Amino acid sequence: MAKTSPGLRADAEQNRERILAAARRVFAEQGLDAPMREVARAAEVGVGTLYRRFPTREDLITAVFMDKMHAYADAVDRALADPDPWHGFTRYVETVCAMQAEDQGFTNVLTLSFPTAREFEAERTRAYRGFNELIGKAKAAGKLRDDFVAEDLVLLVMANAGVVAATRNEAPRAWRRLVAYMIQAFAATDAEPIAPAPSPRAMFRAMVRLNK
Repeated sequence: MAKTSPGLRADAEQNRERILAAARRVFAEQGLDAPMREVARAAEVGVGTLYRRFPTREDLITAVFMDKMHAYADAVDRALADPDPWHGFTRYVETVCAMQAEDQGFTNVLTLSFPTAREFEAERTRAYRGFNELIGKAKAAGKLRDDFVAEDLVLLVMANAGVVAATRNEAPRAWRRLVAYMIQAFAATDAEPIAPAPSPRAMFRAMVRLNK
């Protein structure tokens, strides 16, 4: 069996890094539906080379945004370490929404699910579990309304994705107003009853459907 030479391995790795860098730019500018040909063109490689490295769009997306998904989960750890649970909660919500606003691609990633990307989804699960713990701490402090659930954050990032996409060029800071309003609505003070939250299973199905 012929062995791959170090030179060929180095070229393959350089192609991979070029593709990832190009995809990061293209997805940030155009979103996750950007044509794969556009990614290949930006990376200065052939479409065949792109598909050899990343056989599916999901493979490419999860490779591009793995670092950001790590950062998304790490942000929960920082929020949990905050001695003021409400401050930690609100800063986390603001951080997540800011990550969306900075990168159109990541805006979409947060509202989608990639069931076959195990490491990627493991980080999402880590963030979800940490956020549930943060919710409990904020409620115990008497600051967060009792009927708030983790799925409410999913609803917020879905709504924020729409605001970011619609106002990116004309009013790029409009999302901050939406988030500020929502944080006020999440507070326990004078909280009025609202419609029931969707179940975790229903939200998961919605995120998977968006990715089809």
